[in-house]
Amino acid sequence: MQNVSLAALVFATANLFAQVETSDYKAVSAKFEKHYNNSAYDSIFSMFSSEMQNALPLDKTTNFFTGLQAQAGKILLRDFLKYEQQGIYIVYKTKFERALLTVNIALDKSLKISGLFIKPYVESNLPKIERNATKLKLPFKEEWTIFWGGDTKELNYHVSNQAQKNAFDIVIMNESGKPFKTDGKANEDCYAFGKELLAPCDGEVVLVVDGVKDNVPGEFNAMNVPGNTVIIKTDNNEYLFFAHFKQHSIKVKQGQKIKQGELLGLCGNSGNSSEPHLHFHIQNTENMNVATGVKCYFDNIVVNGAPKTDYSPVKSEKIRNP
Repeated sequence: MQNVSLAALVFATANLFAQVETSDYKAVSAKFEKHYNNSAYDSIFSMFSSEMQNALPLDKTTNFFTGLQAQAGKILLRDFLKYEQQGIYIVYKTKFERALLTVNIALDKSLKISGLFIKPYVESNLPKIERNATKLKLPFKEEWTIFWGGDTKELNYHVSNQAQKNAFDIVIMNESGKPFKTDGKANEDCYAFGKELLAPCDGEVVLVVDGVKDNVPGEFNAMNVPGNTVIIKTDNNEYLFFAHFKQHSIKVKQGQKIKQGELLGLCGNSGNSSEPHLHFHIQNTENMNVATGVKCYFDNIVVNGAPKTDYSPVKSEKIRNP
């Protein structure tokens, strides 16, 4: 899974004023949320000051919020946090469907939006987890191959990303080392496509994203990086992240308690993925934008035909459950 950072918008003009009454901000931010959730981006544009409109014309405003909604979803909840920059900006901790962000809004004397800044919400005192304490089984049947995995850039391109630094990309290959039957031009031609993905341990499903279309092999969906996604929280507060499920194949629901071996869904090619595969990693919090990756060890697995205990596989190794 390739990484694309959530876009942030900063267009504060020079004509900003000190803090306005909280009730004014409350009314304007509620109106902004309503227009955003209704995809009424022209209405948001009409809320901008003239300086903001000059800095961010309607087409750019529309493109920005279209991309934001595709990646983060609609706004579910906003909580006032504080004022910043000598009262210029008011800061809201904002829960979107697929992200936790801060939305910073500035108003001028006419209560027009003269500054807007959206960025990932950074939680303080996040736990530091070096490796999983929960015993895990591989989340699939049959033998799969680690395409990316390990601690160096040569073994794993994910290492440069804080949340994904210990991630695996896993495929099914034939005896000739190919992941497809003929030419790989269709998802159905790839061995991994449609294969069952299973819960590696007991836990609680804390996030489900479904409905993202599968890509044509060789193409990417950079607007929705993980694609169809499941995140499982373990009893040890580890967050198991599964990405790129087949569209409409996920069988679990958010809030559901699940058991090891339970069917999660089918392997697909959704999101920022060029071919059907499983992206799997562990992180220390649910929000990928602020998370740190956790090194993953499987309890008992077979690696290149040999049994291993408490092992973290690396690139090119063939792995299966005993």
